[in-house]
Amino acid sequence: MTTRHALRDDPRPPPPAPRLLPLAVPLFAEMALAIGMGLVGTVLAARLGDAQGAAFALVNQVLAMLFVFFRIIGAGVGVVVAQALGGNKRAAADAAARAAWGASSWIGGICMLLAAVLAAPLLGVMNAPPEVLPLAVPLLQWMAPAVLLDAWNSTAASVLRSHLHARPTMVVNITMQVVHLALAVPLMGGAFGWDGLGLAGYALALLAARTLGLVLFLQAWHTRLGGVPTGADWWQWRQRALAPVLHIGLPGAAENVAWRAAYVFSISVVGSMGTLALATHAYTMQLIHFILLFAATLGLAAEIMVGHLVGAGRLHQANALVRRLLGRGLLMALAVSLVVALAGRWLMGWFTADAQIIAAGATLLWLTIALETGRTFNLVLVNALRAAGDARFPVQAGAVSFALVMAGGSWLLGAHLGWGLVGVWVAYAADEWLRGLLNWWRWSRLGWLPAARQMHRRLHQSGRFR
Repeated sequence: MTTRHALRDDPRPPPPAPRLLPLAVPLFAEMALAIGMGLVGTVLAARLGDAQGAAFALVNQVLAMLFVFFRIIGAGVGVVVAQALGGNKRAAADAAARAAWGASSWIGGICMLLAAVLAAPLLGVMNAPPEVLPLAVPLLQWMAPAVLLDAWNSTAASVLRSHLHARPTMVVNITMQVVHLALAVPLMGGAFGWDGLGLAGYALALLAARTLGLVLFLQAWHTRLGGVPTGADWWQWRQRALAPVLHIGLPGAAENVAWRAAYVFSISVVGSMGTLALATHAYTMQLIHFILLFAATLGLAAEIMVGHLVGAGRLHQANALVRRLLGRGLLMALAVSLVVALAGRWLMGWFTADAQIIAAGATLLWLTIALETGRTFNLVLVNALRAAGDARFPVQAGAVSFALVMAGGSWLLGAHLGWGLVGVWVAYAADEWLRGLLNWWRWSRLGWLPAARQMHRRLHQSGRFR
């Protein structure tokens, strides 16, 4: 079977294909500001002391781990809505969005309780140093209510983006981040002779900003989509409508949970090296987030665009789009990581004056060139595979690599062989390259086609997902 025959398109006239720039530019802006807020938060915490900086980093890792669980809904509903809209099935898109809102309430509420009640055990899993744990536990508990708000906000943003309303989504997220920053600076460090609340001030600012974000997202749903969640939409678990969302979201969440578990294990290895190593890891990762930004923007844009194209049956266009975006992402990751590595010592000086931390972080930023080019494969290809309905392959491809290469390699190279943080970074890069190449093999061999065709056929035969 030739590639062209395998990729035959739906002969029916498609809806207009989504364009890259109207999606990518707002996505880039809101993600850049979110990462910038994380960087500023780390700087503000680090100015209180290296122990506070390490506590802030550990709490954010726990929250990121919990975030994975309600991304089951956010990621799944984004793909399902995009596919339905691509196939001109607005009713199916609306049903999925309403069902996802109620599910977000349940999952977000459970995650909020976990953060509040099990703060100490969750941080203990990450091998927090004794001087860091007493600072991290109350911070995680203070930030717990924002987890539920994040669950709702994530679902709202995913639905709006899939409707190609990336600009209003950007406006809400930027407003939320600006308010957070404007409140965090005085609440953490004080003002007009007041000493401030320290880390608790960051949590209070976060809660206020996320509450405002929810109000603005609901307003955007009303004006852009013609309705908001009402009554039972807030709490009802609608299994039938959620089935296609979970079909996409659960494998994606499983992959993220496995990655997060391996990453948490690697951080526990770093934690065993001491507070200086943990602070170096935290500060370096904040800089890496900026390198990741360009490829992450392309990955999320690819997910939305591929979802629309697959829903419309435009498989040739989807295949060509992914190849184009992958090349662009690799070039951008290489260029940006090189610039950051060249400025490594200066950038690390933003966080600390400790010469040992600055030198170690600068070395890690050079190794990040290999890490981030490999990660680009996953950000573009995993999102594309998920949008095409082939959500299970990335989990299968990643399972062994997470356990043996990322987690096992971090321990073997970092702790057992004594390479320290360099060994951990080598394990990170090896894991990303292995999974990236496996996902490229899957896409280039057209292994995603059966799932894409099955989704398209079911949508157009029944008028809804089932």
